[in-house]
Amino acid sequence: MSENRKLAAILAADVVGYSRLASADEDRTLARLRALRSDLIDPIIAVHNGRVIKRTGDGALVEFRSVVDAVRCAVEVQNGMVERNAGVPQDRRIEFRIGIHLGDVVEESDGDLMGDGVNIASRLEGVAAPGAICLSEDAYRQVKARLDLSVSDLGSTQLKNIAEPIRVYSLQVGSAGTKAAATSETASRPATAAPPKLSIAVLPFANMSGDVEQDYFADGISEDIITALSKLSQLFVIARNSSFTFKGQNVHVQEVGTKLGVRHVLEGSVRKSGNRVRITAQLIDATSGGHLWAERFDRELTDIFAVQDDVTQQIVAALALNLTEGDRQRLAPEHPRNAEAYDCFLRGRELWHRLTKETNVAARDLLQRAIELDPKFASAHAFIALTHGLDYLNRWSASPPESMAQAEEVATRAVALDDSDPWAHWALAIAKLYTRRHDGAIGEAEHAIALNPNFAEGHVILGEALYYSGRPEEALESFARGKTLNPYFPDVLLHFQALAAFQLGRYEEAVDLLMQRLARNAVTDVSRALLAACYGHLGRFAEARAAWQEVLRLNPDYSLEYRRKVLPYKNPADFELVVDGLRKASVVQ
Repeated sequence: MSENRKLAAILAADVVGYSRLASADEDRTLARLRALRSDLIDPIIAVHNGRVIKRTGDGALVEFRSVVDAVRCAVEVQNGMVERNAGVPQDRRIEFRIGIHLGDVVEESDGDLMGDGVNIASRLEGVAAPGAICLSEDAYRQVKARLDLSVSDLGSTQLKNIAEPIRVYSLQVGSAGTKAAATSETASRPATAAPPKLSIAVLPFANMSGDVEQDYFADGISEDIITALSKLSQLFVIARNSSFTFKGQNVHVQEVGTKLGVRHVLEGSVRKSGNRVRITAQLIDATSGGHLWAERFDRELTDIFAVQDDVTQQIVAALALNLTEGDRQRLAPEHPRNAEAYDCFLRGRELWHRLTKETNVAARDLLQRAIELDPKFASAHAFIALTHGLDYLNRWSASPPESMAQAEEVATRAVALDDSDPWAHWALAIAKLYTRRHDGAIGEAEHAIALNPNFAEGHVILGEALYYSGRPEEALESFARGKTLNPYFPDVLLHFQALAAFQLGRYEEAVDLLMQRLARNAVTDVSRALLAACYGHLGRFAEARAAWQEVLRLNPDYSLEYRRKVLPYKNPADFELVVDGLRKASVVQ
């Protein structure tokens, strides 16, 4: 029998407590499992290009082209199971454990796979908690930049019949993952605080087109409505990143209101067919569940901008907002836009949000096409600048300094085309900060916030600019505002808060913030380095040395010298405070 050796992403899944379920009612359990396979699991596997290698009575082994596809498939399956189990008694629920590994396998002539790659995936499934996904270190390394869910580092684990211990990461999804995230991320807001009367969250509109490739369009409509409403100073608007954590989830509006701290929720759907689009939208009081306004729009695709303006204006009317003349100008329709350019912009912006090297390049190509079709499209220029900024910050390009120069050039052009575009000023603030023009960065960030008072990212970049300028107290105020506007804030914000507390000598507070970040992101080397410095200043030298060992384990090439060179401190002594803490613990010379 011929065989072919290759590298493959393997997913192993199994039902928790299958024997118990089958013994209680075997026929019913088998019927439910068959229905799950045909209605939920097999379609999701197909969407993510998986190949079922073999099935057991209660499980499956699936091969994928990439770990990214395998993890996305696993997350969708587990989230789908949460919905299927809603209202089902605990002792009758079907729950899956899933293990994923990237490893060497042998493909036999009949298509079956054998070898350690398969065995490790199966053993990982065995150590997963019900409803969770366990990844090997090799698998996790492939997707860690793309995951936006909470991952727990389970450490080095000895798996049954596997010779060497393997580092295992657990990804908790579904209701448990959402609950954990909400608990950690909204801890700073009192649970009993009444939401502001004029507050709103815009949920991602549902894509009703029957084509998942059209998700970007529905997401884009939602995001542009968020942007328009955010420009109103009297309205508190939750940031896109937090609203979009509810994408694809079957949640009650009251639950959304509680988790995001808002009084009103806008939800809707988009159906795009040919050159026609149907948009439905409804504004709901999240405290009572009552509908304040609902409308359906059937328009030509070229009228999409008028629909967005109409939705925004009707929300303003429903909330009885008394707009100032400045507010009215901010909501005034922009110049007529090329529909194809807008479509390219939506696709490019959606890819940019994924924050990976590959999607960043693809985003830039689409945004470049948008400005070829519409040279005055300021927002497209702004997001091109942001793609160059990501190249610089992540060292994704051959010449990071050149990437930052391009970011500044394109952001400057965006501002010149439309001085009222907050994203353009945000991009320019980043460029000026990382080229050490601190006052200019602060000015651009403040300009962005003046244009969009609800601009969470604007408050965060202002905080960064203030911190690097040696103004940590003011930085903490900006970071706090950013967290309020974006309750599901990115974990890096905790690191910046810790930096500001550290600069103020509040080392215990910094440690607490860093531990919160590590609970959400166990593979950050920079936060562990700062943690070691905190422990050094606190005289907790053994803990400092342990934290520093973790830095070097995660990144053997970690360099204080490189960070001294690239971090934009106005006063170099502020960075040396970190180095001093490490020296006190004798982890560096």
